[in-house]
Amino acid sequence: MTTTEFLASTTFEVPGYRTERTLGIAWGIIVRSVGVVRGVTGGLKALRQGEVPEYTSVVDAARHTAFERLIAHAHELGGNAVVGVRFDSSDIGNGLSEIVAYGTAAVVVAP
Repeated sequence: MTTTEFLASTTFEVPGYRTERTLGIAWGIIVRSVGVVRGVTGGLKALRQGEVPEYTSVVDAARHTAFERLIAHAHELGGNAVVGVRFDSSDIGNGLSEIVAYGTAAVVVAP
């Protein structure tokens, strides 16, 4: 199942569809490290003002992975959609960050 074949919404309904039933919470999680090279390069760039592309690309990739895992979990629960999609992140130390995507797995149908 790819993310383009699965419905997801940050709202609690999917426009144009009727929610037949909800299946419970679904999530996708990844713990990522920036890595030594990007960490050193990004750390030096962080001394200046502005965006640090080395960190941005790592976080963006981690969010994509967390979202893909959320979709997979919702599919395992029997859903064809996830509503109320949210992301959360936290620093868990030693250069590691946790990214979580979560929402409610649902079965939606066209009216």
